[in-house]
Amino acid sequence: MGTILLGGSIMMFFNIPSILIVVGGTIASTMIAYPLADIMSIFKSGMKVFIFKIEQPEDIIANLVEISNKARKGGLLSIEGDIQTTPDPYLAQALQMTVDGVKTGDIAAIMQKKMALTKKKLDLGSDMFSSMGSYAPAFGMIGTLIGLVQMLANLDDPSSIGPKMAVAMITTFYGAVMANLFFIPMADKLTGRADLEITNMNIIFEGIISIREGEHPKLMEDKLKVYLAGGKGKEEEKK
Repeated sequence: MGTILLGGSIMMFFNIPSILIVVGGTIASTMIAYPLADIMSIFKSGMKVFIFKIEQPEDIIANLVEISNKARKGGLLSIEGDIQTTPDPYLAQALQMTVDGVKTGDIAAIMQKKMALTKKKLDLGSDMFSSMGSYAPAFGMIGTLIGLVQMLANLDDPSSIGPKMAVAMITTFYGAVMANLFFIPMADKLTGRADLEITNMNIIFEGIISIREGEHPKLMEDKLKVYLAGGKGKEEEKK
């Protein structure tokens, strides 16, 4: 914005037909590529780029260690109260299966399947924004070609060539800006945040299996702390 203002008026970069080509074309391509139900979820994914709350891995580990100590002293039935108090439905379901005496292998299978489905859902928003990041520059080029065709069809007035060429190039500008300032960075941010959520789910998965198997709480804590080394890296780097 600063560079544009230093070089002239910002209105030089405002062209409604160019905006319609890039924005309309990107939306149309996305609607062709993805089911309508998935497209409706893009608004929720977009909000997640700016508003994101997640439980810290350290707090999850501390909670699991506390539950493990309780189960070790009072048995698995003693952790039934934690099912009602936990705000995480993934953890609540895992605790319920543990209290109900479901076999370790069955608990692991159900939790892994739910984790895979959650990851697929989380990756959807990132995939859509990434796709939009590839569509926008392409429609920028299409808009430029349209502008060039219109310009070459009216070469009778040489004085109009400059302004028409400028308008033709603005469409490429719009496509590049939309892709590299919005869609691709948003896809990257969602990927990083999805990684954090899956890391938390992995911590819960490992912790529940340890509790079900009756492992010592200290051993479980040491195993779970391995996730702390890489769980935050991507998100903190992006910040």
